[in-house]
Amino acid sequence: MLKDVANSEKYADSGKIGNCLIGNFYKSCFGLLGTIKKDIDNVLEVGSGEGISTQYLHSFLGNEVIYEASEFRENRIVMIKKRNPLVNVSQETIYSLSKKSKSIDLLVCLEVLEHLENPQKALEELARVATKYVLISTPREPLWSWLNICRGKYISNFGNTPSHIQRWSSNGLAKEVAPWFELFSMRKPLPWSVLLLKPKV
Repeated sequence: MLKDVANSEKYADSGKIGNCLIGNFYKSCFGLLGTIKKDIDNVLEVGSGEGISTQYLHSFLGNEVIYEASEFRENRIVMIKKRNPLVNVSQETIYSLSKKSKSIDLLVCLEVLEHLENPQKALEELARVATKYVLISTPREPLWSWLNICRGKYISNFGNTPSHIQRWSSNGLAKEVAPWFELFSMRKPLPWSVLLLKPKV
């Protein structure tokens, strides 16, 4: 299922090593979701981008789970729908989701928080909507930036990807989410942090 990951516009120049790392990232997501799969009936993925993660996670969870996706950027909506014709896709911001409070069993937010000026506001909104779990991921710093430097990328920016406003280590990310969530489980596929969280009552 992961063999087509290089077809993504985002990963087009990742190469064999990069695609291997991305494959391990999704396997970590599957591993975490496998522990709760029987406990969820509906899913909302927030910030679906090009719909790659939507495709993989929906396939893993199966059609018996109601899977929805949302994305802020209008030009990505068509891409998500094309890759995921069975998924309902809406355009909205992570800061103000259209779902009712405590209405979604699992919220998925992969590679989004590092781009936000106000991640705490986003986390508060995720906690409002989630009933059982939230799956999040961010690049693991400073490892992410160091690997960028090793491949000759963003040298003048000390390896930091230009669109990344926030930078967290795995422990730093756990502390960032602590006001709203309890850490259920964590995995660290190189070079990411993937956290499965439970909203605090």
